[in-house]
Amino acid sequence: MLTLDLSNEPRWHDLAPGVRVQLRPLTTALMVATRSDPDVEAVPDATSDEERALIFAKALARRAVLDWEGVGDSDGKVIAPSPQAIDALLDTWPIFEAFQLVYVSKGLLLEQEKNVSAPSPTGASMGATATARPARKAAKTARRGKTSR
Repeated sequence: MLTLDLSNEPRWHDLAPGVRVQLRPLTTALMVATRSDPDVEAVPDATSDEERALIFAKALARRAVLDWEGVGDSDGKVIAPSPQAIDALLDTWPIFEAFQLVYVSKGLLLEQEKNVSAPSPTGASMGATATARPARKAAKTARRGKTSR
């Protein structure tokens, strides 16, 4: 079943110990606007998937971040979110990963919900329960040679 969140209110998300951001809901309008971002549209075809993900995440974050706590400049002085500061924040690997996990992937869960069950976190059989008993000994290697047709 598709679960709708009708509140559409911004939410706070923890990205690292002491660092949290207030984000707009991940809506269709926000995703469409991000896809039309000049930085996203200017990505050359030969760009790696990893680099594309970073460019898209930065464009999305520039639209989604409303406020934050626990972010400061090199002197330790608290700074307000700005496009340059948001890009710099996402250049920090753990923050980028957390943003992808707690915000972007949550929005993409709808894709999994429509398929009734989501894939296991690290592969098709990761969440499966074993039903076969373990083999008693190793199997013999197959013979090499011609096969009959």
